[in-house]
Amino acid sequence: MLHLEKYGAIDIGSNAIRLLVATVVEQEGKQTLFKKTSLVRVPIRLGADVFLEGKISDTNAQRMIDAMNAFRLLMQTHNVKRYKACATSAMREAANGQLIADIIYKEAEIFINIIDGKDEAAIIASTDLKSLIQNDRVFLYVDVGGGSTEFTIFADGHTITSKSFKLGTVRLLNDMVEDTMWQQMEEWIKAETKQYKKIDVIGSGGNINSIYKNSGKKIGKPLSYFYLASFYDLIRSYTLEERIVEMDMNPDRADVIVPATRIYLSSMKWAGAKSIFVPKIGLSDGIIKSLYNEKMARELEVK
Repeated sequence: MLHLEKYGAIDIGSNAIRLLVATVVEQEGKQTLFKKTSLVRVPIRLGADVFLEGKISDTNAQRMIDAMNAFRLLMQTHNVKRYKACATSAMREAANGQLIADIIYKEAEIFINIIDGKDEAAIIASTDLKSLIQNDRVFLYVDVGGGSTEFTIFADGHTITSKSFKLGTVRLLNDMVEDTMWQQMEEWIKAETKQYKKIDVIGSGGNINSIYKNSGKKIGKPLSYFYLASFYDLIRSYTLEERIVEMDMNPDRADVIVPATRIYLSSMKWAGAKSIFVPKIGLSDGIIKSLYNEKMARELEVK
């Protein structure tokens, strides 16, 4: 017996807003499958407003409302049964973040959950990331966003500790990160990883996914520190225009990919990691999985 349902996940980040529609395939006696059906990304850079002005501009607020109306219609067209929308650091720090969330609920009928760094890490940890970390290895999970970077250490298949730093790509582009923040991040990574003889990094976020795609590596194979360092030197040698034209990057990716690569490289260096795995899992994937887990929990309660 095969049962199919579509779920929707809206990820409202500091650099872009995404709608992921996934088909949940339930098979009797077999593991449930989660198949990505559609992904729509809109480059509304909320962080550029919030980290500089402290609030979301009227222009971007209207773009958000338009995007949410479009996402609602897309989910309706896909016959999405369950959805959840989560907003991270930009809306969390915006003075008018909750106000705009209320307006969006009124005009687009989409309720937005404004979550903190710990909630974000927990949602992502509910994904198929578990299949990678359930062994005797140690991993430093690094999720680089526009407003913040989330770190989680996994050992023996368990979460050991996690930490969120206000150090993201959009903040770095706008020169809004103090040197002390880099120092704090370095000290935390070194202190939390020094007890382990060998540690690998798991990278998450649109930038590392783009780097991985560019590498031509087979899915499941990690990138080396040497490769990432070489890539960093390459992209820094290009102008923004050259990255867009010669490297075929989207304009809203061509600028943030430089500071993002620096964060991944620094994290690997401070942890003493030689490899970075890129499972292409992010917040939207975690939202889909958490929606399914909530559904299963409710069904068990009814029984």
